[in-house]
Amino acid sequence: QVQLEEAGGGLVQAGGSLRLSCAVAGLTFGRHTMGWFRQAPGKNREFVAAISWSGARPGYAHSVAGRFTISRDNAKNTVYLQMNSLKPEDTAVYYCTAARSYYSSPTPDEAPYPYWGQGTQVTVSS
Repeated sequence: QVQLEEAGGGLVQAGGSLRLSCAVAGLTFGRHTMGWFRQAPGKNREFVAAISWSGARPGYAHSVAGRFTISRDNAKNTVYLQMNSLKPEDTAVYYCTAARSYYSSPTPDEAPYPYWGQGTQVTVSS
């Protein structure tokens, strides 16, 4: 059974930082592209960042590029999202996700990601 468990969310003031982590079990972690998506109240879920199985070729949404960094530790089966210079518009539930196929390319589309965590709330106050 595939399990993804996010941690690290919380309340932070604008301009602050948070680091999210996602521990994965039940997958050959080092072969799967990993992603982060988020969903703000009243809005559709949207892509944030993704990283290939090797850690190369990370991709970011325009809204977070230059502020957020995705990384992974294949020895720990964990993917991270470092979020700096947070803005109130970053407030959302953040979800970790894993791609279905081995060695797939990072993509902002949801279709290739069948495995999802429960999400962690990030609230940025102004």
